[in-house]
Order: sequence, then structure tokens, then C-alpha cells
Amino acid sequence: MRTTYYLAAALAAATSPIAAAFGQTGNGAPSGTHYNLNIIGVSHNKNPNMNQAAGNVIFVGLGSGDVTVTSKILLSPGDFQVLDKNGTDGVASFQLPADSTGAYTVWARALAKPGGRSSIKTCADTAGSTLTGIDAGTICSTENEVFVRMKGKSSFRNVTTALTTITIDLDVALFPTLATCLGLTQTTGIVTVRINLFNPCLQNFLWQYDNNGLKLLQIRFYPS
Repeated sequence: MRTTYYLAAALAAATSPIAAAFGQTGNGAPSGTHYNLNIIGVSHNKNPNMNQAAGNVIFVGLGSGDVTVTSKILLSPGDFQVLDKNGTDGVASFQLPADSTGAYTVWARALAKPGGRSSIKTCADTAGSTLTGIDAGTICSTENEVFVRMKGKSSFRNVTTALTTITIDLDVALFPTLATCLGLTQTTGIVTVRINLFNPCLQNFLWQYDNNGLKLLQIRFYPS
């Protein structure tokens, strides 16, 4: 786990999904055209009509310092688009390009009222595909990003690896089907592997978002 402390000031979120970063030098992010996604923590359930594919915002439970609210943001391949922005029921959905190996980079920062904290990591499911038996089940990356909102200036950080890959320590003897699917040739031992987003060896990719009071996480996707 890598913990990133953001010295953040309360700034308004961008309202356009596609924007140019001109005039934003010094915030840590690249300059140029990007897609903007805002994950907003709220302390009450949004109207069910929020389950429509519109806007570049995803609402999740706010939580607090002592209470963690976990939301699953289901991922599917395609052009950048929010498919279900109401994550206050525990599940939202987002679409992003399948080519996550260099087509774009991902940057994020914590904003809004100081004191909140959240973490995000990529997970996927082996069940329901050609993988069976002991291989079945959800796996989550050992790499995640943690954001702590403190006073001061906000800076973006490159979070591409955590949000577009799953890193696991794979015991090939216990998970032979998955190991074979990933092209591993050894039959014993533990191998650290990094699996790209939407790799066909896995399915049902998602971001697990654990919120402890962070009101706004701003994520940007820049073409490489």
C-alpha cells in the first residue's frame, strides 16, 4: 500500500467531462486535453434517478473517520463514460478504454473539506469464465492508492498502475488454471504478476473505493 498525503485546498470540481488543462500549471498533473471524473462522497442516499448514464460524477457513501463505506465501481471497456453514477447503494459503473497499457495515464487528487480519507484499488473476478474450482473468486490488487485530505494546496499524483492493473502474488500450484491462462510456465512457487485491465483471464473488473469521510476525489485521464 502506498499512502499519499495531499495538502489540499477546497476547489470546485470541473463540470465538463472533457476539458483542457491550460492555466493549471503547478497542480502536478500534465497539461492538455483530458477526461475528468469526480467521485463525490455524500452522507445520504441520492435520488434513485441518479442511476442514469449522465455526467462525469459518481456519488458514493461518505463514511467518517471511524466508519468505512465501501463502494464498488464496476468497469467496462469503451469510451470514457459514467454508466451509473449512483454508488450510494454500494454499486456504480464506469466505462473506460480497454487499452490501458499506454494509451492514457491516470492522475488523482483529494479535494473538498480537510479531514477525509479514502483508498481505491482494482479488483476482478475469476468466476463464470473458463476458470473453475479453486481459481474461482474475486481477487484484488496488492497495490492501492490512499488519499488523505489535509489543509493547503492540492497536487495530482500519477495513479495509473493502481487503477489500470491488478498486482498479485500468485501461488501457481494453488491457482494452476489462472497461471496457465496468464502464460506462466512454472508449476511451483509464488510469482508476482501484474494483470492489465480487461485481461480475458479475469472478468467483472471493478474499483473498490473505501471512503472515510473524503468528499471529493478528482481523477483525470490524459492520452499518452
